Amino acid sequence: MRGIILSTLLLLAASFAGAADRHTFSFGGDQFLLDGKPFQLIGGEMHYARIPAEYWRHRIRMAKAMGCNTVAVYVFWSFHERSEGVFDFTSPERDLARFLRMAQEEGMWVLLRPGPYSCGEWDFGGLPSYLLRHPDLKIRCLDPRYMAPVERYIRALAQVAKPLQVTEGGPILMVQIENEYGSYGNDRAYLERLRQLWKQAGITVPFYTSDGATVPMLEAGMLPGAAVGLDPGATTEQFELARKMNPGVPVFSSESYPGWLTHWGEPWARRDAGKLIRELRFLLDKRLSFSLYMAHGGTNFGFSAGANAYGHGYSADVTSYDLDAPINEQGRPTAKYHAVRSLLKNYRAANDPLPEVPAPIPAAAIPPIAMEPYASIWENLPEPIASVQPRPMEGYGQDYGLIAYQTTLLGQKSGTLLVTEVHDFATVFLDGRYIGKLDRVAGTHTLTLPAVENPKPVLTILVEAMGRINYSQTMIDRKGITERVSLNGMTLMNWRVYPLPLKEEFIAKLRAGKPGDRPGIFFRGTFTLAEPADTFLDMMPYQKGIVWVNGRNLGRYWNLGPQRRLYCPGAWLRKGKNEIVVLDLLQSEACDIAGFPVLE
Repeated sequence: MRGIILSTLLLLAASFAGAADRHTFSFGGDQFLLDGKPFQLIGGEMHYARIPAEYWRHRIRMAKAMGCNTVAVYVFWSFHERSEGVFDFTSPERDLARFLRMAQEEGMWVLLRPGPYSCGEWDFGGLPSYLLRHPDLKIRCLDPRYMAPVERYIRALAQVAKPLQVTEGGPILMVQIENEYGSYGNDRAYLERLRQLWKQAGITVPFYTSDGATVPMLEAGMLPGAAVGLDPGATTEQFELARKMNPGVPVFSSESYPGWLTHWGEPWARRDAGKLIRELRFLLDKRLSFSLYMAHGGTNFGFSAGANAYGHGYSADVTSYDLDAPINEQGRPTAKYHAVRSLLKNYRAANDPLPEVPAPIPAAAIPPIAMEPYASIWENLPEPIASVQPRPMEGYGQDYGLIAYQTTLLGQKSGTLLVTEVHDFATVFLDGRYIGKLDRVAGTHTLTLPAVENPKPVLTILVEAMGRINYSQTMIDRKGITERVSLNGMTLMNWRVYPLPLKEEFIAKLRAGKPGDRPGIFFRGTFTLAEPADTFLDMMPYQKGIVWVNGRNLGRYWNLGPQRRLYCPGAWLRKGKNEIVVLDLLQSEACDIAGFPVLE
């Protein structure tokens, strides 16, 4: 009996403590109100999916020390639904609730940006690639084949988010509906359906939308009663336009840009700090809320990097998501950080000083690591799938990585090979001999096959998926060979297809051998550390491929540039022996790899 009474008292105490921590967040005309008082959001966006879980608290503290009071965060649907119908919100790097509680523990509020479509330069904008198994799928609308998985996702995520709302004692102030919908479509019924789904799932905090500050985008993307986020809001005219089009709700700059994204083959995108400071001063003087996109960008680890399409072109995002943000890729303050911090400090009360800037995570150089050829992709192929004509990798149930298509040539055996289309980069082999490459970024989908003596030559096309388009009308972006292959106009039939998703368990079980000089070689090296520390691996000696360290996929590299070094978190390294594995699609010669304490 005594034990029951004690348990009851503990439960009551916890209940009272939770009630004491509960807040209200509402709209008072064009103002945000926290517990009934005007509140200015000073947000800094960061994505837990792009940050090692061991560094989450450090990055949150960095944003707070810069002057932010709120963390804006995308939830990438595909990051959590690992396979169709199977969600992961509990493994260390996917523990969203832990990240949000950590923000609260550090005195930060949260703007939750759950999609289902996010953009964010993430593969397919955060939508799961299994959706693309439907050949005529329509996304971001009320197509039932899209909405059924959306509803499942919202129900799963709401279980995590519901107890973390401010009304329940958590840090979540607002939830965004979709993302920049006015740049894509005009189905307001779809947006309203999303809002109702969140409400039915127990989300009671206010909602907001985010769109470009133009009449068409706002008209198509806003919802009555939802706050209006402008991407960006930087002038009086932009705010007046939004207030006129959706009166009676707050308007804020949901994405103020310190920097911008970079694609392979472009120079690093940089933004002048002076222009950013002028925009922020305008917002601060007007007491307007805003959020920096990004405060800290992080890294597109693994196969998470997306792509964009400009005109009929294709541009893949680099692995680094540094984004020229105030807090750089490895979590260090930049000159831009100190400029923003100095500005924000001037708008705080004298009795409310900023915290000290946290000490940086240790970083170190690593002497050149001796690499050697270890295994060949060709000696590690899975059992083939018979396919009359090639299908995209999604048609074989594959999400990421490589896929090899192989056929025996009959009829036409040399001449002009046309792949319609290669998504995104391919190496072509005839009887095992490397012939050349096809490159969607460069717009090359044809090459010439030479004549050979073999009466039944074997053609092999190894295709790398480099990231699905994450923005615009061309988001339906399947990978591999999307339609057909022809030789001198003859459609080639009867293929053997080898899916190679390159999951961590596949890398761990590679069959070692003597790779020879046929491109598609895994190189391996080991190195010993006295103490783990952050480092950047210099991949310039290699041409194009993927890197794993201690089984963790660091992302893609490409000598096309501008990125030449890959971020390797010290949290993923070990005291003592470490292993690095490199798959290069073009190179057959091993080269040493060194680590550096900075990106460039």
